[in-house]
Amino acid sequence: MTIISDTTPIISLIKINRLDLLEKLFGEILIPEAVFRELTTNVLFANEAEIVKSSKFLKVSPIQNKKSLEILQAASGLDDGESEAIILADELKSEVLIIDERRGRKVAKNLGISITGTIGILIQAQNEKMISADEIKQCLDFLKHSNIRLSDSLIQEALSMIQND
Repeated sequence: MTIISDTTPIISLIKINRLDLLEKLFGEILIPEAVFRELTTNVLFANEAEIVKSSKFLKVSPIQNKKSLEILQAASGLDDGESEAIILADELKSEVLIIDERRGRKVAKNLGISITGTIGILIQAQNEKMISADEIKQCLDFLKHSNIRLSDSLIQEALSMIQND
């Protein structure tokens, strides 16, 4: 199974101390070079950088077609991480791309790439009995108050999807 992730879901899961869910759900997660750079060179994410560097299940995988990166960015305005994640997902025919940003999700869907996000990971983990409904509610609340952009409507949709224990 090939799973690709963008930056924000990894940061979000680190913030709620549940990066382990990615490994438990999928085993290995591939990240493009731009995502690795975003995760490890931004001074705002110094603590997260150490976690990323020490996570053996996160594997850096370069994109092959650099021209497609230029074209995608010119056409969509996406940043390097999102663009490379979408291209890598397409090149490797991944089962899932983990991406949170609305514009990136839309581009990936238009290209026929299956997507999920941080909330989808939490719900899948609950469905597989790795996390409780109360934990998801706490995680959503923490993320909302941690400068992770979650709309009230998205939170309400997530709450309607979780199974109360």
